[in-house]
Amino acid sequence: MARELDGRVAIVTGGARGQGRAHARALAAAGAHVVVADIADQIRTVPYEMPTEEDLDATVDLIRSEGGVATATVVDVRDSEAVDDLVQRTIVDLGGVEILIANAGICGFSTVAEISDEVWRDMIDTNLTGTFNCVRAVLPTMSSAGYGRIIAISSGAGRSGMANLGHYGASKWGIIGLIKTVAIENGPFGITANVVCPTTVNTPMVMNPNTFGVFCPDIDSPTIDDATPRFAALSPLGIPWLEPEDVTRAVMYLVNDPGYTSGTVLEVNLATSASRL
Repeated sequence: MARELDGRVAIVTGGARGQGRAHARALAAAGAHVVVADIADQIRTVPYEMPTEEDLDATVDLIRSEGGVATATVVDVRDSEAVDDLVQRTIVDLGGVEILIANAGICGFSTVAEISDEVWRDMIDTNLTGTFNCVRAVLPTMSSAGYGRIIAISSGAGRSGMANLGHYGASKWGIIGLIKTVAIENGPFGITANVVCPTTVNTPMVMNPNTFGVFCPDIDSPTIDDATPRFAALSPLGIPWLEPEDVTRAVMYLVNDPGYTSGTVLEVNLATSASRL
């Protein structure tokens, strides 16, 4: 039986674990050949353990065990030449790139007054410039094919200000402006470009001692059990966080759209933004 994405080629950045792994699995299950890309290394200013090459290989092995087709590649999205090379190799090896999930991103907490130059650069270069590098690299091949689906992962922090997240929020707001512009410029070429804004997601980016400490400053060495009610209190639904697959459903909706939805922001937010304009 034919699947909706049979014959399509997708690149998922930040695909070694978390949201990226969930997106890659869903794309592969729908028939796409998925190129799973990740830095698979530690950025010095990131306050939690980042993915490894073992994580990246595990994602590809999982996809293959489920009957999908996937390829692993190590790439730092901050490096535009490396991103261009990845896209060109994919075109040569697989014939093109029809789907891009620009998911790679990092997070950290600091007041604006305390953000160092290095922390600011790493955040903006990874989240915003990295998304730009990937989008720019795939546009020529998508335009030539007359078809493309670009989905960038922003955040609830890209829809409002949040204490201790000025640098992260700036990068995620920037993604929205970038992708809306991409949608306007490339609509005539059969390319749609959209943004998914999740609220808190159950991934290693959130589930780590540094984040628990920010949300539970009154508790020594807080655990996930301490943090759960703090996160739940942020949502009118009383739900502390999403699972990666909850975000994937939104991503796949936009991937499978026939071409009528573009330049939009789809929030998967547990009603956290209901009181904002």
